[in-house]
Amino acid sequence: MSTTPTPIVDEAPAPTSQQAAEQIMQRCDEIAKLSCREDGIERVYLSREHMAADKMAERWMNEAGLATWLDAAGSRCGRIEGREPGLPALVLGSHLDTVPDAGRYDGILGVLLAIETARRIAPRAAELPFALEVIAFHEEEGVRFRSTLLGSRAFAGTWSEDLWPLQDADGISLEQAFRDFGLDPERVDEAARRSEELVGYLEAHIEQGPYLEAADRPLGVVSIIAGARRMEITITGEARHAGGTPYEKRHDALVGASEAVVAIEEIGRRRGVIATVGQITVEPGAVNVVPGVARFSLDLRAETDEARDGAWDEIADAMAELCSARGLELESVQMHAAHSVVCDEQLRAAITSGITSAAGDEEPMVIWSRAGHDAMAVADVCPVAMLFTRCHDGISHHPDESVLTEDVAVALDAFEAAVWAVAAQHS
Repeated sequence: MSTTPTPIVDEAPAPTSQQAAEQIMQRCDEIAKLSCREDGIERVYLSREHMAADKMAERWMNEAGLATWLDAAGSRCGRIEGREPGLPALVLGSHLDTVPDAGRYDGILGVLLAIETARRIAPRAAELPFALEVIAFHEEEGVRFRSTLLGSRAFAGTWSEDLWPLQDADGISLEQAFRDFGLDPERVDEAARRSEELVGYLEAHIEQGPYLEAADRPLGVVSIIAGARRMEITITGEARHAGGTPYEKRHDALVGASEAVVAIEEIGRRRGVIATVGQITVEPGAVNVVPGVARFSLDLRAETDEARDGAWDEIADAMAELCSARGLELESVQMHAAHSVVCDEQLRAAITSGITSAAGDEEPMVIWSRAGHDAMAVADVCPVAMLFTRCHDGISHHPDESVLTEDVAVALDAFEAAVWAVAAQHS
């Protein structure tokens, strides 16, 4: 890896937690201006906005005292050595890419908390029994090439060669986008880290749910990151004239799909899993034609893979039964699958200790993450743990995403304390 030779170290007096939090919030505003759209925030992988965000992250990491480099998949990395050069690293990170019409804190807040934590620790880095690294991943959201966690998968060594032909909405392949960005597709494996190089990975993130706010707590510790299964379901009936076809002659694919959507929600609620139909299309789609084909998506998540898969089995049986009753054909194709990830016990204890130290919360709230995160991919190469910060009303992936500066200050203190707790575990 190629690093900057001389990090820029700010010799000004150390800011208070509140001042640091205010600066983090200002930087969230600053990076939010990097968008491919004028009416909102959208920043996608290997774009001009990605490059501009990377330059910001590089500058902020240098100012924090980290030596930086761009890895072979386009993620910005920074490092501070511990008590001796070349030690395995504890990595702090999150992502800088966004969904369309995004908020300004999802992923970005975690990167900035990691950078500021490293800045605080830098003067005492010689006390660490490991190196400290910060990473700003890209393509966590999977917007441009419809495949998630690409930066973190490259980091974990699970990049797949079948990703290269993927194309964006303009027909640009992932391979070509790499070259246009100045990356070499043949060297992407150089982004992969070995397990022996890593102590673990800690990620701070907004909760993306309402549970911390409902409990009036600023921070929580993550137990499990939910695995997901995504299906494309096709129900086929018969397209016929709407006026001339009596009800007893109809095989209406949309009515069958509607019944399926209602059944999916009922099963999800009853089983305590998250089942979401987010897309539906109909063919031929004419106002005066009985729909012959209906296709819809299903996103299925649960605290455990067993709960998720059990729900799917019941959903599949229910759809088969209702389609049979209406003379419809049913087809289900799995488009994506990710297993759930259990956060490492020791790293989770360090996060818990950090929250207790910073927030005075003797028994921090434990939350299973309904959303996916880079930590899921990183878990393939090293232990992971996550800290959640309260997010107003659980709103995320939306411009109304909102966090409190006071919560960011407490999260910063907790994240720093967690690093020292990990150091104590390893000393």
